Amino acid sequence: MSAARPPAAFAAALASFDLMTMHRLAALLRHHAPDRAWAVAAGHEPPVAGSAVAKVLEVERVRTAWRRSAERIDPDRVWARCAELGLQVLLAGDLAYPALLFAEPHPPPVLFARGDLSVLGGRRVAVVGTRNATAAGRHLARSFGRGLAAAGVHVVSGLARGIDGQAHAGTLEAVGAAAGNPVGRPLAVVASGHDVVYPREHRDLWRQVGEHGLLLSEWPPGASPLAHRFPQRNRLVAALSEIVVVVESRETGGSLITAQLAAERGVPVMAVPGSALSRAANGVNALLRDGSAPALDVDDVLVALGLDHRRLRAPVDDSRVRPRADDLAVYRVCARRASTVGEVADELGVPVVDAAMSLARLEQQGWLAQVEGWFEVSGSPFS
Repeated sequence: MSAARPPAAFAAALASFDLMTMHRLAALLRHHAPDRAWAVAAGHEPPVAGSAVAKVLEVERVRTAWRRSAERIDPDRVWARCAELGLQVLLAGDLAYPALLFAEPHPPPVLFARGDLSVLGGRRVAVVGTRNATAAGRHLARSFGRGLAAAGVHVVSGLARGIDGQAHAGTLEAVGAAAGNPVGRPLAVVASGHDVVYPREHRDLWRQVGEHGLLLSEWPPGASPLAHRFPQRNRLVAALSEIVVVVESRETGGSLITAQLAAERGVPVMAVPGSALSRAANGVNALLRDGSAPALDVDDVLVALGLDHRRLRAPVDDSRVRPRADDLAVYRVCARRASTVGEVADELGVPVVDAAMSLARLEQQGWLAQVEGWFEVSGSPFS
């Protein structure tokens, strides 16, 4: 083996072994330097007597799988693939390794990172939720991501379908609109190798997160998104966040697992209330019932972070035209929650065409903004 090969190359290659769990890799690297850990796993050197590694190697199936993996896997090729993907390979104990993870019961022995590690030093809020989000949930997640980033807060998620992806899409919108001004950025933790995008439709989102924020994985290039890797990813989402906001969740699912993991770590959990008639809101409403703080808007999260600068800002002159009296009821519906034309019409008991005309006037005057058919308050609220 090349003397010039960096220690992280051996660790990255070991992470690619068959039957190599993170616990086994952690034990190898705890008892041996990375190059010697490789030699032990390959069967070229004996493990430390009585160590966890020695016990694992007593299992013939593991011993055989590791030796065959060592014959098949070249650390130089793994290292070259990491370089090709623009990855930094971080070992527990490296100066660049996230200090936030030192408190974890089982910190990842190796992290594969693409992007700017300084994101880990900023304020961080996770926005998570169901993969099967409603249109309203997707809109809310995007709005939370955009609003938090605009306030300088980095947004954490697992880049799953639905709420996670929309939260980071909103974050990237804020990055694009920042024009060089300070802005929060996306921080994603994924459950596969950096070159195995899951879900596939998020390929462009993965690329943008790595370019404008930070994309992390415990898994080496080529690793598939196996089912058991998602709960492991969720623990890192919780550990890297100061607050976890759940936008939509059913009775079970990954976002509730993340919320539970956050609570176990002393990380506050906030939930966006939903309709009692919507299955997509059953999980968040249960969190609220059990004591989680409500997150009605981005300001609620900023208050919890101690960053409520917008509510303390001195009022400024508002040159917008005062809404017509018959538009005020429509405005107040949208001030309570983002709404579609149909929802406004149903709530007020007015014809859809009348609701649409009021919404159009309010949008033109600058009181409301429309995003994908949903109307929400724009700028400072009407009083």
